Amino acid sequence: MNLTSVACLLLVLLQSAEGLSRAEFPHGFVFGTASSAYQFEGAVNEGNKGESIWDTFARRPGRILDFSNANTAVDQYHRFRSDVDLMKNMGMDAYRFSISWSRIFPSGTGAVNPEGIAYYNSLIDALLEKGIQPFATLYHWDLPQALEDKYDGWLSTQIIEDYEHYAYTCFEAFGDRVKYWITFNEPHGFSLQGYDTGVQAPGRCSLAFHLMCRKGNSSTEPYIVAHNILLSHAAAYHTYRLQFKEKQGGGVGIALDSRWYEPMSNADEDIDAARRAMDFELGWFLHPLIYGRYPYSMERLVSNRLPKFTGNMPGLLTGSLDFLGINHYTSSYVRNDRSRVRKLLLKDASGDAGVIKTSHRHGEAIGERAASRWLRVVPWGIRKLMRYIKDNYNNTAVIITENGMDELNNPFMSLEKALRDDKRISYHKEYLSNLSAAIREDDCDVRGYFAWSLLDNWEWNSGYTVRFGLYFIDYRNNLTRIPKASVQWFRDALQGKWYLKKT
Repeated sequence: MNLTSVACLLLVLLQSAEGLSRAEFPHGFVFGTASSAYQFEGAVNEGNKGESIWDTFARRPGRILDFSNANTAVDQYHRFRSDVDLMKNMGMDAYRFSISWSRIFPSGTGAVNPEGIAYYNSLIDALLEKGIQPFATLYHWDLPQALEDKYDGWLSTQIIEDYEHYAYTCFEAFGDRVKYWITFNEPHGFSLQGYDTGVQAPGRCSLAFHLMCRKGNSSTEPYIVAHNILLSHAAAYHTYRLQFKEKQGGGVGIALDSRWYEPMSNADEDIDAARRAMDFELGWFLHPLIYGRYPYSMERLVSNRLPKFTGNMPGLLTGSLDFLGINHYTSSYVRNDRSRVRKLLLKDASGDAGVIKTSHRHGEAIGERAASRWLRVVPWGIRKLMRYIKDNYNNTAVIITENGMDELNNPFMSLEKALRDDKRISYHKEYLSNLSAAIREDDCDVRGYFAWSLLDNWEWNSGYTVRFGLYFIDYRNNLTRIPKASVQWFRDALQGKWYLKKT
C-alpha cells in the first residue's frame, strides 16, 4: 500500500470504531467468531472420515455455483493452531466450531473413530491454551451419508437414537473442556432447503419445475424432518442433563436462523402476516422448546401434515434449553398473500404461511444489499428480533451465534481494495450498536456475539464466489490468511482501545 492508501484506511477505521468497545456490553459478554466443519476443515479423505451428504451433494452437476467442492475448503484441519493464534491476536473470547459426525462415526454408528476424537481434542486444547472458550456445534448439516443410505436420515425416527448416541459420545469425550454445546445449526433452513426446495443436501423435493430432485415430498417432508430434529435435540439435552451436567457443569442450546419480518403496512392483515412469518421460521422450533407445542398458526394452516407431539414428548421438549443461539443476518418486509398462489400451485411447505416476503416497500429497499441476494443490511432488525424473543419467549438467554455479511469474490479486484472492507466494519458496528441498545435499554438477555466468519470459506451452494471472512483467504497462494481492515477494527474494539467521539 502507498501512504495515501494507508491514510484512507486509518480514516475508515477511526470513523467506524468511534464509541464502540466492550464497555458497551455487560460484564462477561462473550465475543467470538464462528465456523463449521464442512466449510472450514477440508481433509475430507483424511483421518478415517466417512462421507457426508454434502460430499455426495457437491458432486452432483449444477448444484454448486462455481462447480467447486469443500475437499480442501480452507484447510483448517491442518492449520487450526495458526488459526487459533489469529483469534487470540484479535482479542476474541470464544470460537464456535462444529464437530463432523462422520469424523466421529464414519458410518454414522458403530465403532468410534479414534482419529476423529484426537483431532477435536487437539483443537479444543489449542483453544484453551490461548484462553479461548470452545463452543461446539454437534450438527451443522453434514449428516453421514451412510445414515441417509440406510434409512433416509432425518426422515426416520431411527435418527433420534443414533443422534443421541453421537451426542453422548461427544459429551463424554470433550465435555470436560467444552461447556457450551449447540445441538443443531439452522434446522429451519436445513429442513426447507434440503427437503422442500431441494437446493441443499440431501436435495429432496417434489416441485414440478425442479429437474434436479430425484425424490421427495415438499409438502410433508420438511415437517417430518423438523419434528425428528426437535426430538433429537430434546434427547441430547436430557442425556446431558442427567448424565453429564452435574460433573461437567456445561449447558446445551440450539442455533436457530431467523430474520426479522417487518409488516409491509399497518393493516391488520400485514401485521398478522408478519407474525405468521415469525411463527413459520423462528417459532417452528422455538415454540416447542419453550411451550411444548407448535405455534397455533402452524397447527391451523398445516393441519394434519404437521406431526403431533404425543405421550411425554411435550414434557421432554418444554424448557429443553440452557441458552438460545440466534443466527441473524438480515430482515425483510412481509405482507399477506391474499391469492395464496404459491400454496395452490406449488403445494409446498414454504407456501403454508401465506405470506409474501420482499426487500422493498414503495420502491425503497429495506437496506443496502451485500453480495448474496438474500442479505440486506438492516441493523435495526436485530434489536426488534431480540425484543420479540424477550416478549414472546420468556426472555430466554440469547447468544448471537452468527452475524455477518459477504462481499463478492472478485478475481480482478486488487488485494489492497479487497482488504479494505469498510462495509463489513460498518455492518458489525451498527448491528452491535443495536444489540447493545436491546440489552441496555430493552432489558433483553443477550450474552454473546459470534461474527461469521473468522475466514473466507466455502459457502455451500455459492462455493467460493463470496467472502464472509474477517481474514482474506488467498485461494491462489497456498490459502494464505491475510487480515482485512475489520480484523484491526475488532482488535481495537475488543482490547479496549478507545477512540474519542466527535463533539
